[in-house]
Order: sequence, then structure tokens, then C-alpha cells
Amino acid sequence: MEEVAKLLNEMVDAGVIGSYAVFGAVAQMRYTEAVATMGADILVSIPGKGDLDILSPIYDFCRAKGYEPEGKAIRVGDWPVQFIPSFSTLTNAAIQHAEDGDLDGIILRVVRADYLAVLALSVGRAKDFARILALREAGAVTNEQIKELVSNHGLIEAWNKFRSRFDEQ
Repeated sequence: MEEVAKLLNEMVDAGVIGSYAVFGAVAQMRYTEAVATMGADILVSIPGKGDLDILSPIYDFCRAKGYEPEGKAIRVGDWPVQFIPSFSTLTNAAIQHAEDGDLDGIILRVVRADYLAVLALSVGRAKDFARILALREAGAVTNEQIKELVSNHGLIEAWNKFRSRFDEQ
């Protein structure tokens, strides 16, 4: 993951991306026990988002560094890395409020647990619900923190459905 962190920070320094935050299963591992994952998902803010091929500057930068596409991802060392452009006020906020982690002296921005839970809620798959449950069980996030964010991002109905399904009444 160090190689991924270095590449991401180089992209920021070069202006290829404005900022980034690791999310998904890799981010979850910061807060809970290890989970199985096939790769790293990275939310990115991209300057001048008007282009139809929004990811081409990222792919070009990676190719110049010797990293090649592999399906929907780019292989960076041992990691398939999928770059996902920020697409909503929620993903923008998740990037903006990401925490800086230290990976052997290299900064790696990681989505905070509360945003990770609400991003999972917004997607709504079984594995996303499992992520929310794991984050709560680990004490990484509280219902109050989630409720505050869902209120700000129009997800109150989804949160209420989740609670009625998974929380004891």
C-alpha cells in the first residue's frame, strides 16, 4: 500500500488530482478487523471536471510511471487501484474531511468512519450494510454520527430502513 500512497501524493503534487481519500474495504480496515478485498478504491477530486474522459489524466500519469491498466483498475505494485471521481456532495465531503494516516512515514488520506458508513448506506448492498454494522460494532462510529450526516445528505429514509432492519426495537 506504500506504493499506492506515494503515487496518490505524487498525483496531488503534480495537479493531476485535487485530493483523494481511500474508501471501501481498505478504509474499513483502519477501523475494524481485516476484511477481504480485491483492490483499493480511491475517491478523487479532479480539477476541471468538464471532460468526458475524466480519468484520462490519471491513466496517463500512471502509464508514465510504469503502472498499467488492468480491467477497471490500475495495477500499482500488488494492488489493483480503482479511481472513482467524486460524484456528489457526500463524496466531496468525504474527501474534504478525510483523515491523514501515516503509512511508514507516507501520508495516506482515508475516509473517516462516519463518512464510510454513510457512503455504504447510500450504496445499499448487503456488503455495505455489513460494513456499517462492523464499523458500529468496532466502536468506530455511533448512530448519532451517522444520523447527523444522513440528515445533511438526504439519506434519512435509507437510515430509518437500515435501523428498522438491523437494530433491535
